[in-house]
Amino acid sequence: MTSPVPLVDLDPWFHGTEGDRAGVAVRIDEALRDSGFLLITGHGVPRRLRDDTRALARRFFALPEAVKAKYTVAVGGRGWLPPGAEANGYAEGTETPPDLKESYSVGADSAVGDPEVDAFWFQRNVWPDEVPELAAAANEYMLRMRILSNELLRIFARALELPDTHFTRHTGHPTYTFNINWYPPMTRVGAPAADQFRIGPHTDFGTVTVLDRQAGVGGLQVCTADGRWADAPFDPEAFTVNIGDLMARWTGDRWRSTRHRVLPPDASAPDEDLVSLIFFYETDHDARISSLAPPLGHHRYPDVIASEYLKEKLDAITVTNP
Repeated sequence: MTSPVPLVDLDPWFHGTEGDRAGVAVRIDEALRDSGFLLITGHGVPRRLRDDTRALARRFFALPEAVKAKYTVAVGGRGWLPPGAEANGYAEGTETPPDLKESYSVGADSAVGDPEVDAFWFQRNVWPDEVPELAAAANEYMLRMRILSNELLRIFARALELPDTHFTRHTGHPTYTFNINWYPPMTRVGAPAADQFRIGPHTDFGTVTVLDRQAGVGGLQVCTADGRWADAPFDPEAFTVNIGDLMARWTGDRWRSTRHRVLPPDASAPDEDLVSLIFFYETDHDARISSLAPPLGHHRYPDVIASEYLKEKLDAITVTNP
């Protein structure tokens, strides 16, 4: 049976011949057309940085709730998203219980000089005093993720036989978010409600998502092209990569923005807790996104401004208390 998430080694892209680079681009085009997801190795991001960032985040999530509450924010803010803040299923128009997770959220914070834009898209990052080392680790991680994401966008352009800068010319001053998600164990959150997940079924919103995850019973599933839910394969050295709605729109639906979910905690592993490092990359806030015309693209969508399009998506998943 073909894996729902193919594996692509990027080492030939970085160190191979032009023929090797072309081969990587072809494999990525195939993966994004068929799956919308792929695993990448050969990316050059050190294991130490991933492990250190996760360990420091665990120290924060282990703090008493009253301490974490000092950093509480809503979706789109910089700080702690407490339990009950998000229900990703809402993005599909499905009313579901809140997702069974907590997050620490940071992101792009280099202001563009427009107060209205900066107030949402380039907010100052807030770091917990109780874990002072987290700031340095997360900032280094975000820098490595931005470099990797731009390289992926160059590979994407090569896969479409477009100039290498076709996408990255729109990422000179990009928006991005780094969410560190903690999925608590069942022993802490109790049995899930009906249709409740660690993250409910949804598609991502931006251009490319780079995920460093842990294997678990209550782990990642992707929806295959024929509508089946399948466990995503795991490789400890690999990042899991997928595209979001903005990139699917940009390519005229040549590539799939694939539904996925994170299963709830399971009674077979009541003590399982997982930490995922999720980098959501986008574009310049004012980038105008125009769909690729046929034969590359399959559908022509009206142009959108990236930040306006993404803000609507973020608003849809925010749980508001009556």
